[in-house]
Amino acid sequence: MAKDKVNMPMSTAGLTRYFEDYKSKISFKPGYVIIFAILAIIVVALLHFLMSGMLGV
Repeated sequence: MAKDKVNMPMSTAGLTRYFEDYKSKISFKPGYVIIFAILAIIVVALLHFLMSGMLGV
């Protein structure tokens, strides 16, 4: 006959629980994040066009 089955201990499979009690000291409104991202894209695009004209690339 087959031997008794050995049960392994249960684990969380590497999952981590994060608690909602934590409150960050820094918080931004979603609109500010979108505006900052758009401004960053504009600055990078302007630098790309200005520097490519100066370098002749």
